[in-house]
This record gives sequence, C-alpha cells and structure tokens, in this order.
Amino acid sequence: MKFAIVMFALIAVGSAAILPGGDASAETLRNDATVGIDSFQYAYETSNGIKAEEQGQLKTIGTEQAIVTQGLYSWISPDGQTFTLKFVADENGYQPVADHLPVAPASSK
Repeated sequence: MKFAIVMFALIAVGSAAILPGGDASAETLRNDATVGIDSFQYAYETSNGIKAEEQGQLKTIGTEQAIVTQGLYSWISPDGQTFTLKFVADENGYQPVADHLPVAPASSK
C-alpha cells in the first residue's frame, strides 16, 4: 500500500506539466512532499503560475480500504486570468468545484 501512495504522489506532482499554461522553461519555486504509511501530502509552485496541493489518507469504507484525497490546482491562462479548481475524491467519487466549470440547470420538480 505504501508503494501505491508513493506512486500516486509522484504521478500527481508530475502532472504539473500537462496543466493548462504548461511551460517547458518554467522553474520550480516550491516542491514539498510528505509520504507516510497511510497518508501523503504535497504542494508545488512553478514560475509560470501553476500551483497545486493535495492531501490524502487511507480510509476504511465497509470492508474495503481506499485513499481519500482533497486538494486544489491553480494556473494562469494565456490571457492572464487565474483559474483554480478545488476537489475532493472519496467514496462519493471525484468532486471538482471551480467558478469556470459549467453548472447543470436546477431541476424543476
């Protein structure tokens, strides 16, 4: 399980290159990571305005174990607008929240 947590954290940190606003010449300004037996957290920031942070812990749900996470990603678009996406990923699925995401119309029941 520890291997899975470490791999998840490394993949998440590496995802900075594929976020909108990615820049091959960007420098890492901050890169913090802590990986434990049943939890992890990381945070990074690059010179082109990409920021991310995430925390996760092992949770027992019924008879199963799963990693429950929460965090955020932030980037600057080419026109200078900052976008931030916060999320939770748990037994209820991936739940993103951001001002730029479309919202389903209210049900009229």
